Amino acid sequence: MSAGTYTPRPGAAPLPRMIAAQAALETRMLLRNGEQLLLTVIIPALLLVLFSAVDVVDTGAGEPVDFLTPGILALAVMSTAFTGQAIATGFERRYGVLKRLGASPLPRWALMAAKTLAVLVTEVFQVVLLTVIAFALGWSPQGGPLPVLLLLVLGTAAFSGLGLLMAGTLKAEATLAAANLVFLLLLVGGGVVVPLDKFPEAAQSVLGLLPIAALSDGLRDVLQHGAATPWGDLGILAVWAVLGLGAAARFFRWE
Repeated sequence: MSAGTYTPRPGAAPLPRMIAAQAALETRMLLRNGEQLLLTVIIPALLLVLFSAVDVVDTGAGEPVDFLTPGILALAVMSTAFTGQAIATGFERRYGVLKRLGASPLPRWALMAAKTLAVLVTEVFQVVLLTVIAFALGWSPQGGPLPVLLLLVLGTAAFSGLGLLMAGTLKAEATLAAANLVFLLLLVGGGVVVPLDKFPEAAQSVLGLLPIAALSDGLRDVLQHGAATPWGDLGILAVWAVLGLGAAARFFRWE
């Protein structure tokens, strides 16, 4: 046995391993949080079942579930990438968790990447669950998977940037109130369960530029109407993603 066999080798782990470990931790914390699970999983599933079974909103011709499922998928993305992430990150910032993580070998950009990976993992569970429920309710999707994937990824990037921007600039209590308020407002006015054509024409042009409206309409064009690639909605989401992530990187305060 050589003298240097058990010599300590201090130093950071490889960056991909650090990101993967932090992403796994973030995912476990998210899945163990009962309030976040209520927001990200249970509420979208209940809304899908309720509005598909009860004729409360006029969703136009065809089965209600065919109109509602794309909107509920968009709502699930928003609830995880925006509302849930904003609230969790806001309180981590308040209690000094981010400050301590910022002093670790894990770069701050890598921490944000790990949080985004945790969001994507959670969204996979959401999409699988909501898809199973939708099929049980008689859903008949159209279109291909690639444009759906592009919409979901760009939607996640857009909402993630906006959520991190809110969490990094407002106090935790203000983030909690604002994130839930935005969630409720966009649930009603974002084309999730109420078609945008039910609103006044002047409001439709404004609401159509919201990320939730672009995501829900894009998913609906593909999954309900069989459209190839909704470039307009993808463009709106790309703009929101660039603006949101850029502003979050510029103005996020770690303390």
